[in-house]
Amino acid sequence: MVKKNVNKKTLTNKIYENIGFSKIISENLVKDIFDIIMSKIITNNKVKITDFGTFCKRKKKERIALNPKTKEKKIVSARNVTTFKPSRYFKSQINLKS
Repeated sequence: MVKKNVNKKTLTNKIYENIGFSKIISENLVKDIFDIIMSKIITNNKVKITDFGTFCKRKKKERIALNPKTKEKKIVSARNVTTFKPSRYFKSQINLKS
């Protein structure tokens, strides 16, 4: 069984096949959607998509990490990370019994 990841090209092709937009318009549509989501996460720290989930930007503090192989300690700098919390509907769809 071959598992294929869903990427921008796959989404573009699905829009092209199902809706009938040209490939260029479909590609621009997918690109614009991701650009909007990224810009809103950066500016608002949170994006909620109904029946899908919520993307949040949060800060991680600086910490000391340990390399398990060499036992060397290193400082991991503070940074922002993005988290995703699926909606109840999304969770229920995933947990439906086939």
